[in-house]
Amino acid sequence: MNVELITRDDLEKFKKELLEEIRKHSPHPRKHGHEPRAWLKSYEVRKLLGISAGTLQNLRVNGTLPFKKIGGLMYYKYEDIQKLMEGGEDGE
Repeated sequence: MNVELITRDDLEKFKKELLEEIRKHSPHPRKHGHEPRAWLKSYEVRKLLGISAGTLQNLRVNGTLPFKKIGGLMYYKYEDIQKLMEGGEDGE
């Protein structure tokens, strides 16, 4: 019988490698310092802005936040969300 010992250092190294691999495939790369995806779904926008579904609907209806509807899903450009947070396109 062949026995291999695993040290605490081995486990720490494995943990770091595993976390790096998970971060590479994360659906939310902006949390890890990478470029965000160009288009976000409604639930992602609500979470990012900390707003309710009704508030997001109001932003759509009054034209404050442009969107694209594909099938039953609404998508928002990340750069439009940034503009909204910076005070709008005209620098209000």
